[in-house]
Amino acid sequence: MVRIALDPTPYNETVHLLDFPDLVARLGYEYLQLTPNPDFGRHFHYPKVNDGMIAELKKRARDAGVTITSILPVQRIAWPDEPQREAAVRNMRRYIEVASQLEVPMVNTEFSGRPEREEDSEAGFYRSMEQLVPVLEREGITLNIDPHPDDFVEDGLEAWRIIRGLNTSQVGFVYVASHTFHYGDRAVTLLPEIGDSLGAVYTADSFDHNRSHGLRYISNPPGNAVRIHQHSAIGDGDVDWQELFGVLQQTGYLDREDALIVSNVFGEDERADEISVYQREKVQQLISEARA
Repeated sequence: MVRIALDPTPYNETVHLLDFPDLVARLGYEYLQLTPNPDFGRHFHYPKVNDGMIAELKKRARDAGVTITSILPVQRIAWPDEPQREAAVRNMRRYIEVASQLEVPMVNTEFSGRPEREEDSEAGFYRSMEQLVPVLEREGITLNIDPHPDDFVEDGLEAWRIIRGLNTSQVGFVYVASHTFHYGDRAVTLLPEIGDSLGAVYTADSFDHNRSHGLRYISNPPGNAVRIHQHSAIGDGDVDWQELFGVLQQTGYLDREDALIVSNVFGEDERADEISVYQREKVQQLISEARA
């Protein structure tokens, strides 16, 4: 059965970490992905939880009937400069240990390198993974990576080649639907290529920045080295959801017991409850239609 999890980022300023299980249960979810949060750990920082908080979070999740499927720390594991990269490895090592304590089998992240220093970033990534893969193997954790817009690699196929080069089953791919158009809009060919190394799928919509002669949205002055995308509700952008879920069905992902689909809509916090419920129902509908 496909697990549908909520990314609770819109609630970070109003809900305590320990209350997230109750929140997602109230919204009709059985699964939760922990994302950067002041009490858990912010982007590029060391995690802030101790053994007591981990034990209490596990208890709160059990009491709410919620399973924590994964955690999402963002660290500069592909940074081209050594001080930041070394700190990222230290931080990520601790996050992997936290995942193990939480009995969470999956850590999802980003490369977090720099596009203007692509070669140095790739080299830094492989140095980091030489240190982290043994930790993943020891703890029994899978690390899945998203080539995020403004990373040293954004194209989905090239990112998969870099992951594949690690030659380990401990590292896979996160397909983030709202990054579709930065990946190269190639789900039909990319997802079969990734195959069983697809670890998670995130569902949020985005406009195709390539449409209308590159004027789908405008950044001034023209030519700015920026990457713009949204994490909007399904149907509010240009992602072809029937195509995406059709490919997920054809490749067997929707039949996997460990299949994970995460709702991660940002930017509309004032409607977070409404959108979270809508997202869960819409994903369920898309799964049913793909199977039919």
